[in-house]
Amino acid sequence: MSFSAHWQQQDWQALQLQSRNFSTAQVQTALHKPRLALSDLQALLSPAALPLLPVLAAKAQQLTRQRFGHSVQFYAPLYLSNLCANECTYCGFSLSQKVKRRTLNLTETEQECRAIKAMGIDQVLLVTGEHERKVGIDYFCDVLPLIRRYFSSVQLEVQPLNTAEYARLKKLGVDAVILYQETYNAAAYQQYHLKGKKSDIHWRLDAPDRVGLAGIDKIGLGILLGLSDWRTDAILLAQHLQYLQKQYWQCRFSLSVPRIRPCSGGSTDVNPISDKELIQLICAFRLFAPELEISLSTRESAVFRQHVVPLAITSVSAGSKTQPGGYSVEPENLEQFSIDDNRSPKQVAKALIQQGLQPVWKDWDSFLGR
Repeated sequence: MSFSAHWQQQDWQALQLQSRNFSTAQVQTALHKPRLALSDLQALLSPAALPLLPVLAAKAQQLTRQRFGHSVQFYAPLYLSNLCANECTYCGFSLSQKVKRRTLNLTETEQECRAIKAMGIDQVLLVTGEHERKVGIDYFCDVLPLIRRYFSSVQLEVQPLNTAEYARLKKLGVDAVILYQETYNAAAYQQYHLKGKKSDIHWRLDAPDRVGLAGIDKIGLGILLGLSDWRTDAILLAQHLQYLQKQYWQCRFSLSVPRIRPCSGGSTDVNPISDKELIQLICAFRLFAPELEISLSTRESAVFRQHVVPLAITSVSAGSKTQPGGYSVEPENLEQFSIDDNRSPKQVAKALIQQGLQPVWKDWDSFLGR
């Protein structure tokens, strides 16, 4: 059974009601369990857990140090194109946005790679809008060999592909595929995704299955906080994670839970999540899945990241540009969203070192078997 088939059996309204119906005693019980069930995660995400946030954060930090030591990986997003065939109400790349569109050619891509490498970054996340015809598998196969020459680790955040396409990308050196579901709320998903293939929620829900079937090393999951009730989305995300870990046990898994940021088309933050609640969400997932890699991007402020990274985060972006050509080719192009932490990678690294953490600039060496 695919995950979308499992997802269809879930009752959003019942889960939403259940996620708020926990006592302080149930939260305390969950905090002391060596391994959490889904019901324990629900307790740690409930309003009753918020007063116990210092205890939750302390345990999350302890588990993070035990599993990952003091290391924090650095990466940078490399936006290759802002072409998009979808209409999404929260995104600056949306089809209806009257903006200059750009797709980097090989020369421009290499220029951007050199600019990112000059910052010291050796792990890159390739990002595009979703346009199958102009920025699809053929384009990825053209640019990947060039990009692999510059970086020890390459991750991909593009439109969902089929299994055979993911297998081709693995052979070209893709180490991880990051795919946000955005929201698991079917009604909200249709409300925000008006046109294009992204409006097919089942195709997106089952994309991580196809990544796993292709044998790609790491599968990245996430939700976009602000689209729907964050607690219910988080529980369904946890169910998705558990399903994938059972089916594709040889893969690593990562999590990102970004909040909506302003963009040229505005933002749709109708279900806001506070700073404390976001910390609660991140730390609860650390207790639920101690082996899970958790990233925190420059969407969040420098102050927020300084407080949260030591608790549960294993990777951070730094020096990010969210438009194609943003590092050196054409910095004035449209951003997908505005960033909030404008520090350089060296400034971020210095701050982490002062907190007793170890910035990791390189994730892999070719002689280890890539």
